Amino acid sequence: MAERKAGKPISEAVAQAARAGAEGVEQRERRRRGRPSDAFGGDIRRRDVFPLLVLHLITREPTYGNRLIEEIEEMTQGVISVNPNTMYPLLREMEGEGLIEGRWELPDRRTRRYYSITPAGRRQYKRLLGEVEPFLDSVIRSVSLIKREIYG
Repeated sequence: MAERKAGKPISEAVAQAARAGAEGVEQRERRRRGRPSDAFGGDIRRRDVFPLLVLHLITREPTYGNRLIEEIEEMTQGVISVNPNTMYPLLREMEGEGLIEGRWELPDRRTRRYYSITPAGRRQYKRLLGEVEPFLDSVIRSVSLIKREIYG
């Protein structure tokens, strides 16, 4: 019985942390016609984390898709791996929205496509910085609570 009482506040805290992270992004989720899902699954990719990472990395210097994939995997020490089938549609979508601009390294041969951030992308980057942080904080809190529950 003591274990059950100890587990209940943790589960409530995890649920509360997840709800806190969802604030401010619910409207965006509705616009994308997505349904809320587990923060430890595909939600990491959907909740503007990947667009924020892409914009963040591109603000440093123009770069290409495979390099973005490598940098995200290096940054997360392999915890988040990015599939090209995720990255390239995202880059095309962001380019279509005018957030980034792509140019072929050698236009005649269509080799690497280098992406740079646009003024609209800089505005989106600043907006996402504020919107994504509460979600990331909720994920950190949830993982910390789980670790504390399991390992003490």
